[in-house]
Amino acid sequence: MNNVYHLSHIDLDGYGCQYLTTKCFEKIECFNANYGQEVKARLEEIINSIKRDKFISENKEHIILITDLNLTTKEANWLQKEANEVGAKIVLLDHHISGENTANQFTWYYLDDSKSATLLTYEWLRENYDFDKEGKYQKIVKAINAIDIWLSEDELFEFGKVGLGMISGAKEINRTLFPKEDRDLKLFLIESAREFLEKENAHILLDNNLHKLKKEFFKQKYDNTKDNLVAQFVSKLLSDDKQRLTIEYKGYKGLLGYNLGNTSILGNTFLVDNPEYDFYMDINYRGNFSLRSNNKLDVSKMAQEIGNGGGHPNASGGKIKEYKDSFVYSDIKKFVQEYIDGKGK
Repeated sequence: MNNVYHLSHIDLDGYGCQYLTTKCFEKIECFNANYGQEVKARLEEIINSIKRDKFISENKEHIILITDLNLTTKEANWLQKEANEVGAKIVLLDHHISGENTANQFTWYYLDDSKSATLLTYEWLRENYDFDKEGKYQKIVKAINAIDIWLSEDELFEFGKVGLGMISGAKEINRTLFPKEDRDLKLFLIESAREFLEKENAHILLDNNLHKLKKEFFKQKYDNTKDNLVAQFVSKLLSDDKQRLTIEYKGYKGLLGYNLGNTSILGNTFLVDNPEYDFYMDINYRGNFSLRSNNKLDVSKMAQEIGNGGGHPNASGGKIKEYKDSFVYSDIKKFVQEYIDGKGK
């Protein structure tokens, strides 16, 4: 049995590739990255995952699959060295011509700029794993291909256009903090979109139903507004993972979110659900932060002390000018905690 570690881009085409591989492989671990330094960070996570899995079970083939991302020659050399050391096979399927120089140097680097990465992945799965004999996924693949390489005359181009916005607008879950759940949302939306393809005016119907589809994903027991459903959903994620997310300020216990937004609703929901916590803090990639409390800590004083900010005793904000962003939440938390500790002295 194969263990597949699939790294893909963060747009419709990138998630389209993972939509297919998660349908094909029983044992798969997914990762996502934008371009730049995040690609190397995720590849390092994959190598560490393979090392962990090999310790548990040595008798499986490990495949590193990369889609809709091009690697630099330096990144490719590093990956090949690491993959050789852990005994993993590499397959890269991409269509960005900027990767041509690297593709010419590595046999595992397949580049075809005439097709989307989703179509390349679909063809690779069909050829090597006998995937989708009945053609169940052909139409959604065609729609993604049409918009990603801009085939404006294709009958599914407009449907693909709606899908493109559907994925880029799915920002309710922060992917740095909760990558699996963020991916689950996007793959759920692609699966739901596929069900509209046989209907007349499918692109209009999908566009009309996007709000409803998102509510369907976030709803747990009872219906509510979308904002409240998202807050309840994310608050549960925070509550379930609160040990990893806990910070302290002068003996007060807090939770650190990253780039979650919607602080008034989300912060209040979390603090009500977790009365042992004294404050909630959300920081974004620029170092701007929001603080919420539930009459346990005057966060206006905290905001003033750590970020020249202020506000109200239960709702305040500021900015950490020296803030250093990261693709890894543990690095963000470490920086914020050390910064708070330094300011509290």
